[in-house]
Amino acid sequence: MPPIESLLVLSTASLAGLGLVAGFSAWAWAGWLRLRTHELEQGRGHTADLPAIGQRIDLADLKERIRKLEAIAAGVEL
Repeated sequence: MPPIESLLVLSTASLAGLGLVAGFSAWAWAGWLRLRTHELEQGRGHTADLPAIGQRIDLADLKERIRKLEAIAAGVEL
């Protein structure tokens, strides 16, 4: 078994490294959330970049999916 001093040094270094990784991850997550909030405030969502025809196609696709899901829920075979 290694000496107690060496175990103390290894555990302290491991905890410090884990703390650094956790801190960096939290900082990066907060930055990503700030970026997404800024994009949403600017109105640059996923569908905002599409032309009007693209939005209509997306809407028609969503309506078709809803119709299929309602048919499945009602037990109708498509």
